[in-house]
Amino acid sequence: MKTDKQLKDDILAELRWEPSINAEQIGVEVKDGVVTLAGHVNSFVEKWAAEAAAQRVSGVRALAVEVDVRLPELSQRNDGEIAGSAENILEWTSYLPKDSIKIQVEGGWITLSGDVQWEYQRRAAVDAVRNLMGVTGISNNIVIKSKVSANGVKADITEALKRRAIVDSQKIKVDVQGADVILSGRVDNWAERELARYTAWGTAGVANVRDDIIVAF
Repeated sequence: MKTDKQLKDDILAELRWEPSINAEQIGVEVKDGVVTLAGHVNSFVEKWAAEAAAQRVSGVRALAVEVDVRLPELSQRNDGEIAGSAENILEWTSYLPKDSIKIQVEGGWITLSGDVQWEYQRRAAVDAVRNLMGVTGISNNIVIKSKVSANGVKADITEALKRRAIVDSQKIKVDVQGADVILSGRVDNWAERELARYTAWGTAGVANVRDDIIVAF
């Protein structure tokens, strides 16, 4: 098990290793495996990359992000321009049904709403607008309204976990209530927890996933 100092050093090294991040602008604090990132970055995609980098490090039990986006003058755009770009890129995203997503922009912050049938479509919408110039943040209020029956969801998730050798399916308990899935149990690292959640979201009929999995070392 890593000490807090070892974990902090590893996260700082991971931030420096990631070329899309200016690590000098981000501070790291660790207490009992809970990591806090603080500081400021020049774009929302850099903030997202910093979060992802911290989550990749073994030993992270939880992550708090207190990083704000300060756009350079050349990257600043008005809300109308951002909304127009977001609308165009979503229209060209093949994963999304036409006119399924609504866009609202205020102060560079994009709020997405609407209905889709799958979690991968919900993620695709965020991925599409995340890299747009001028974006300071994203709220994903897209709702999953699946037309697929939830019967057999628990068996589907359990079998999928068995196929992925990185996760011991016996560590994870899967409960299904209608189209909602509740994951619990203990895993060895953040990557296993993320894989379990990803597997649940990728199962037909799932509309919501509650992740109660504990990362234990």
